[in-house]
Amino acid sequence: MVLRIFGWSFAVTIVSLIIAAIYGGPQAVMLVVILSILEVSLSFDNAVINATVLRRMSEFWQKIFLTVGIVIAVFGMRLVFPLVIVWLASGLGPVAALDLALNPPADGASHFPDGSPSYETLLTDAHPQIAAFGGMFLLMLFLGFIFEEREITWLSWLEKPLARIGKLDQLEVVVAGALLLLTAAYIAPEDTVSTVMISGVLGMVTYIAVNGLGELFNTPEEGDEDAGTTTSGGPTALAKATGKAGFFLFLYLEVLDASFSFDGVIGAFAITSDPIIIALGLGFVGAMFVRSITVFLVRKGTLSDYVYLEHGAHWAIGALAFILLVSIGVHVNENITGLVGVALIGAAFISSILRNRKGPAQVEATGERNDEPETATVG
Repeated sequence: MVLRIFGWSFAVTIVSLIIAAIYGGPQAVMLVVILSILEVSLSFDNAVINATVLRRMSEFWQKIFLTVGIVIAVFGMRLVFPLVIVWLASGLGPVAALDLALNPPADGASHFPDGSPSYETLLTDAHPQIAAFGGMFLLMLFLGFIFEEREITWLSWLEKPLARIGKLDQLEVVVAGALLLLTAAYIAPEDTVSTVMISGVLGMVTYIAVNGLGELFNTPEEGDEDAGTTTSGGPTALAKATGKAGFFLFLYLEVLDASFSFDGVIGAFAITSDPIIIALGLGFVGAMFVRSITVFLVRKGTLSDYVYLEHGAHWAIGALAFILLVSIGVHVNENITGLVGVALIGAAFISSILRNRKGPAQVEATGERNDEPETATVG
């Protein structure tokens, strides 16, 4: 099973390294390896959340996500998206933006001799808007999860009180809006306050719209054993969603993947500004392995076996959202972002193992069920 799931990722990795060697020699190969490791470390929590949604989709929509979705992830977010940002920020045409990316100034300078900014500089200057949108989308996802009551809790001393508070209607919108105002007032540079506010609101609206559409079309059929189940923090958890429900789950996953990829794309420029190397490392290698990890988690039933992984992934999402908002005004090292996510998911994994070693009586004493409910929140 492992070879079947990860086979394409290994094959793409070999081809990408060969292309990198032809394109830029041993140094390019090393950069691709570094970027791929960066992408996987930053996106492991993304894989866990993707898996919680993917396991609720029909086989058809799972295939769409793993085929069309990977094309969007590789070419859309890791190659086209940075070019579009530079295109819009500079006023250049698409061809001129690509030429700017492929022909950086000599010696790694931030500007050309004529004073015009480089591709890397233009993209970095757009970071406040990108971070505000992605940060608020992920923050809404995190808040929707922690404010929802559930039978199984990980950090019970914290999650249970937050779930009780979450009974207040639209609390996540209120909290997210307040944090956006604080970010714009005290963290964002003065010349970016308005753009940060607009981008942040767009992030919130995008989450509410996509999540709401998923719930609207994901209506349990009469006689469905999951009927009457309600969840938040992501589209509803109707098993094997098809049709419009499957489409909006797919759309939700693509927006979620885009929000996760922002920090990786920006962070990649601390390593190299070459868009070809970035596309090979983040997209072809990194994104493929993230997809393979997602499939592995679904096929092996890992999320049912290790019930706290979903909790750890959401807390990692919350940490990433706060880091994105803070990074609007303060540089945050990419290693910190990756390590925080890995640490939280690792802690959740260890907690799951310890929980599985308990007998049913011990688990029952904690007030939790010993089996993973079929209607778990899907992120």
